Amino acid sequence: MFFHVRMDVQLPPDLDPAVRAELLGRERDRAIELQKAGVWPGLWRIVGEYANISIFDVPSNDELHDILSSLPLFPYMKLQVTPLATHPSKI
Repeated sequence: MFFHVRMDVQLPPDLDPAVRAELLGRERDRAIELQKAGVWPGLWRIVGEYANISIFDVPSNDELHDILSSLPLFPYMKLQVTPLATHPSKI
């Protein structure tokens, strides 16, 4: 199943810079791991925002939830998930 996920990141403005750097490094590593595994085939930044649009390819809603909640930035994200279906005109 494909899912369109918008992720808006809302880090606390007073977050310690060292904690922020470590958190962002872990997030990057996890994102790369998921992309290499093929479950996160699309990732785009939204211009002018601390947000992205992603496509996930996973077998179920539950697996998507497990993946999203495994992201180090998950506690700081507002997520909007849209399940996608095959379009009849797609070639």
